[in-house]
Amino acid sequence: MAGDNDIFDTKELELKRVIGFNGTVSGGLIVHPDREHIIYPLGCNVIIEDITQESKQSILSSHTNNVTCIAVSNDGRYIVSGQETYMGFKACITLWDYTTKTAIQKWELHKVKVQALAFSANGKYVFSLGGQDDGSVVVWDMVTREPICGSPAQVMSAGVTYCLAASKVSDDVFVTGGDNTLRIWTLDRENRKIRPVNTTLGGVKRIITCIEMVDDQDEKMAYFFCGTTTGDILCINKATNILQFEVPAKNKFSLGVTALSFVKMSDKGFNMLVGTGSGIVANYDIGVAFESGNKVKAIFKHRQDVQPWKHDVETSAITSIAKRGAGHQFFVGTAHSQVYKFQYSNLTAELIKTCHSSPINDVIFPYGVSQLIITCQEGEIRVWNLSTGKELRRFVLANKTCNALAISRDGKIIVSGWNDGKIRIFGFQAKDLALELKHIILDAHNKGVTAVAMTSTGNCIVSGGGEGQVRVWDIITGVDQNGKKEMRAQLRHSMKEHKNFVAQIVIRSNDKECASAGGDGTSIIWDLVKGIRKNVVFANTLFKSVCYGEEELQIITCGTDHKLGYWETYDGSMIRELEAAKAGAINSLDISSDHSALVTGGEEKLIKLWLYREGVVTHVGQGHSAAVLRVRIAPDTKSIISVSEDGAILQWRFPKM
Repeated sequence: MAGDNDIFDTKELELKRVIGFNGTVSGGLIVHPDREHIIYPLGCNVIIEDITQESKQSILSSHTNNVTCIAVSNDGRYIVSGQETYMGFKACITLWDYTTKTAIQKWELHKVKVQALAFSANGKYVFSLGGQDDGSVVVWDMVTREPICGSPAQVMSAGVTYCLAASKVSDDVFVTGGDNTLRIWTLDRENRKIRPVNTTLGGVKRIITCIEMVDDQDEKMAYFFCGTTTGDILCINKATNILQFEVPAKNKFSLGVTALSFVKMSDKGFNMLVGTGSGIVANYDIGVAFESGNKVKAIFKHRQDVQPWKHDVETSAITSIAKRGAGHQFFVGTAHSQVYKFQYSNLTAELIKTCHSSPINDVIFPYGVSQLIITCQEGEIRVWNLSTGKELRRFVLANKTCNALAISRDGKIIVSGWNDGKIRIFGFQAKDLALELKHIILDAHNKGVTAVAMTSTGNCIVSGGGEGQVRVWDIITGVDQNGKKEMRAQLRHSMKEHKNFVAQIVIRSNDKECASAGGDGTSIIWDLVKGIRKNVVFANTLFKSVCYGEEELQIITCGTDHKLGYWETYDGSMIRELEAAKAGAINSLDISSDHSALVTGGEEKLIKLWLYREGVVTHVGQGHSAAVLRVRIAPDTKSIISVSEDGAILQWRFPKM
C-alpha cells in the first residue's frame, strides 16, 4: 500500500504558529534594529515576532536540525543562522533576507555544529565559528557570497572555543574566546588570510563564555569585556591586547557570567548589563581609577538606586540580553525558556513569554474547543490559548512527572497520570480557567500511571500503568459533613493482560469498550462493563498509540516498527499495514472527527497527514528538531497540534482535502 503514495503529490503542511523559545542558545534572543521585532530560535526554525503583537509571527524554516546560533546585520537587512547536525556531516549556515523572509544563501563548511556567528561592523562579512568537532573560524564575503578564508580557532594546547564577537568599528577585526583561549583576529583580504594574536592574560586561566565589544566610543576607550565560568569579567585593552583588569576581585558571580551587554559610557566608566548562571540581572559601572605611582584600581559598582534582579528559579541561567534601541528597554532570555522585558531605569521585569523547557508528554483539546490546549511535562500542567500563544494557567508539582492527560466532555474535570503512581483529578473552570486539585487516587499503579482516558459521561476513568494493568475507576461525587462537594474514586475493574507499559488508551463513543496500546507488542480491546478482554492483536513492535477508525469497527495502531496497522475490532485480524516512516518509531497518531484523515508523528521529526481510506500521505510538515511525542487534530479540523521532546508546540494549518 505504501507504493500508492507515488500516485499522489505530497505537499507541505503550513506552519501556522509556534509556542516555544530555545533558551539554551547563548545570545539567541535578538532585538531587530527596527525595534519592533524580536528574533529567536526554536528547534530548526528561526522565529521573528512582533513585540507589540505576539500573535504576529514569521517562521523561517530551512534548517534540518537544531538552530544553535543566530546573528542580525547592523542595518537589519539580513539574518544568519547556524545549526548542528550528526557526526560526519557538514552543518549548514543559512543567510536570510529579512524583508522577504526567505533563504538566499546556504553555506556548508563546518563539521557537525556551527557554534557562533557575527556580522562585521558594516555588514561586509560574516564570521563563523565551528563547534568542538570542527574547531575553525571562517570569513564569508557578503558580496560574492563565498568563503574568503578560514583558520583553526585555537592553538593545539588550548581547549574549545565557545564565543565570537565582531568589532563595532572595523570590518576586518573580530575576537574569539573559549577554554584557555582568547584571540584578536585581523582579516588580510588581499592575501585571503586571517591573522590571530593571542591575548596576554598574565597567567590568568579562564573559560570565556561571552564577549562584548566596546571599541566604538573613542580610540582611548577601545576595550572588550569577557564573561567567564569563574564568575568574573575580564577587561581587555584592544590596542595593546593585554588584560587591563578583572572584576569583581572578590565575591565573584555564582555559576559564572553568561551574558554581557554594553549600555553607555558614564562618569565612572562603562555601564554594563550583566547576566549570570544563577539567574541574576544587574546593572554595573565598570571602570578604572589611577592611584599614586600609576597603579590602576578597578571600579565595579552596581547602580545605587537599583538592586540586582534575581530570577525565581536559581538554576535558570541568563543566556541572552538584547537591548531595544539605546537601552531604555531590554529583553532577557533564560535557560528555562522564558523571556522577560526589562525597564532599564529601575530593572523591573515583565514576563512576556513562557514555554516548556523539557519533553511535552501529552497534549489535549477540551471537547469541541479548538482555541485551548492543555499540555504536561515534568512537574507541570499548562493551559494555553492558541489564538495568542499565551500560557493561561499552570499547575506545578516539583520532582514529579505528568505522563498523560484526559478531560471530561463538559470540560469541568481534568484527569492526569503521574510517575509516582497517582491519578490527580482537577476541577477546571472555563470562565477563569482555574485549575483546582479535587482528588488524588493513591497507588493507582505501582510503576507509574502512563495513560488515562475518560468516558463521555465524565463519571468513569480508565487508566494504564507501567506494570501493564488497565484499571477502571468510578468517579463518585457527594457532599461531606460540612456541606462541601467532595469527589472520590472507586475501583471497578483491574485487568492484567499487558506484560509491559500501557502507552495509550482510547474509549469508544458508547463508553462500553476501550482499546489500549501496550509496550509488549499487543493492543487489546476491553469490555468495560464486564471488565474482560474482548480481543487482542499481536505485532512484532512496541505499540505507542492507538485510535478507533471509521464507524469504530477498526482500530489503527503505530509503534516502533515504522508501520501503521489497521485491525478489525470484531476478531483482531489485520486489514492493512502501511510503511509510515523510514526510520525511528511512530510515537503518536490521531484521527479527524469525520474519520477521513489521520495524522502521525514520531522520531522521524515529521508530521504526516494521511487519507484514512486510501492509506496515502498527502501532506508532510517539517519543523521539529526533536522526536514528536504527541499529535492532535483540533475539534474544528482547522489545525493540527504537535509537541516534541525539546518542549516545542507547533500548530499546523489543516489543509483542504
